[in-house]
Amino acid sequence: MRIAITGGIGSGKSFFCRQLELRGVSVYDCDAAAKRLMASDESLKEALCRTVGNNCYQGGQLQKRVLAQFVLHSEANKRLIDSIVHPAVALDFLHSGFSWLESAILFDSGFVRRVDFDLIVGVAAPLEVRIERIMQRDNISRTKALQWIECQWPQEKVMERCDVIVNNDGKNDLGQAADLLLATVEKYKNDNSTKNKS
Repeated sequence: MRIAITGGIGSGKSFFCRQLELRGVSVYDCDAAAKRLMASDESLKEALCRTVGNNCYQGGQLQKRVLAQFVLHSEANKRLIDSIVHPAVALDFLHSGFSWLESAILFDSGFVRRVDFDLIVGVAAPLEVRIERIMQRDNISRTKALQWIECQWPQEKVMERCDVIVNNDGKNDLGQAADLLLATVEKYKNDNSTKNKS
């Protein structure tokens, strides 16, 4: 069974994934995998240099600021980078042995079309809470935080495509939400194994 956890920047999905990990669930982190692959995969590096320019890497090191400027410049640029990085991450996940995956841009990047998921979980939070979290985490201005949020699909559009929604407004008990999700997954597995036997 493959399960994806998604939610926009600042929704707190990484914190929710940590709750799952405390309960023995290993979650594949798409962001971390993308960073690892962009640092180590030579064909990926070459493709990024062809697209962004040779200043994308200096001394073999990815220049994050250069890449971020390119991505934020236009929607077309963002799609270009997604079309290079996400197929590599999807392939890496499929060979990783993980069943659970965390991705902020599961739908907008088209990642959901590359991997067949049985269950998609959305983590949502109010806009002001998200802005505050991003500003604190990255030490950036409100304007820049909003720019990153607007770079992704609207939260409502993402949540309507999810099978389960976790409300992470900072007041709800995420540990309890993780327990409920694991119970839901167990029920889904049991229901399907019963169907297969009959």
